Amino acid sequence: MFCRNCGTANPDSGQFCSKCGQPVSSAARTTPGPTPVPGSSFATPPPLPGDAHTSGKAIASLICGIFTFFLPASIAAIILGHISLSEIRNSAGRIGGRGIAITGLVLGYLGLVIIPIMIVAAIAIPNLLRARTAANEASAVGSLRSINTAAMIYATKFENGFPSSLEVLGAGAAGDSNCNRAAILDLVLTSGRKSGYIFTYTPQFPDGSAAPVISPKAAAKGCTAGGASGYTVTADPQRRGRTGLRSFFTDQTGVIRHSRYGEPATADSPPL
Repeated sequence: MFCRNCGTANPDSGQFCSKCGQPVSSAARTTPGPTPVPGSSFATPPPLPGDAHTSGKAIASLICGIFTFFLPASIAAIILGHISLSEIRNSAGRIGGRGIAITGLVLGYLGLVIIPIMIVAAIAIPNLLRARTAANEASAVGSLRSINTAAMIYATKFENGFPSSLEVLGAGAAGDSNCNRAAILDLVLTSGRKSGYIFTYTPQFPDGSAAPVISPKAAAKGCTAGGASGYTVTADPQRRGRTGLRSFFTDQTGVIRHSRYGEPATADSPPL
């Protein structure tokens, strides 16, 4: 049993303290006194499970992390998350919410990484689309010039008028050159599609006839179908606004004309 006066342990059968001589009561014989700890009169009881309350800063960090696509919210989530984790570590279990604070931190740092990427993409993507559109339009104009040149070469070489289609300007199966397969134009362009543009070649025949009569000179050079007295070619974007903005037009005169956005190009459109 312990003395209430000085805390000395005494035999259970003793009536007086062996150190200070004070009487030892019956309550003192059965109930030990509190265990002293260094720097304190009484021991601090550990917190009971469920007594810890969730850190308000951790909750605030999570809320800010949810709105992480706003830059100030991401920064606030990171600051509050670090502060709450520090308080939770130093609270000896009295404050909870560590998982919530970590979630807010992760969302905050993700926001700092994603937002700059989104800003750069928002600036770069429209510029890339404009550059691609301009490049496709320049390619379409170059293709129309190539078609005009090929048509003039065809008319001069085979004396059969202008070609009746773009396919006539392409190469044959064996790669030879004749009136029906002149091998003057590349196969990509003779297919009617190139660099985001669709090319439509329309032959023109005099008096509405299907085709002129093949001349003896043309027949001697292997022509089996008549040519045309004129032609028109239009170039239109495959997806207007994405692969190109303007449409283009040309004919046997060699003049290339263009339209404004969303309008087809015709012989009345302004020249380039």
